Amino acid sequence: MVTPEGRLVPRPSARVVLLDDADRLLLFSARNKDDGSVRWFTPGGGLVPGESHEQAALRELREETGLTDVSLGPEIWRGRPWTTVRGGVAYEVRQRYYMARVHAFEVDTSAFEEIEKAAITGHRWWTAAELVTTPDVLRPTELPELLPPLLRDGPPDSPIMVSG
Repeated sequence: MVTPEGRLVPRPSARVVLLDDADRLLLFSARNKDDGSVRWFTPGGGLVPGESHEQAALRELREETGLTDVSLGPEIWRGRPWTTVRGGVAYEVRQRYYMARVHAFEVDTSAFEEIEKAAITGHRWWTAAELVTTPDVLRPTELPELLPPLLRDGPPDSPIMVSG
């Protein structure tokens, strides 16, 4: 289903490139029901009405990891729009990625929403080298190329366009 005017429903989203003090990146996983492939992605999700991207990023971190005291860094990447269908509604997803640094911690997923409990199959911390060698799908797909300069040079001056 699309809007009565035939347009996709906008779904602004915020994601967090969460790096620990060992330069590892936290990613969550989900299995594709069609082909069984595994997809890894950063914490984050859609904005609720009246919420800024930054507020959504911090809320999603709290819900998905248990972190409550995070200093959110700048927007580093901006996802090219993509579409998805949920509950018969077609959405155009537009994601903004923010960077945050934290000390290593044990991820707490106890505040997952029902949709997350049903879809997310796991989480783990990844090194840049591990991203290069995984056969799994990564979101954004350019993660193996994006992470090393981010770790070496810090955030870019303006957001970089990425796939997804």
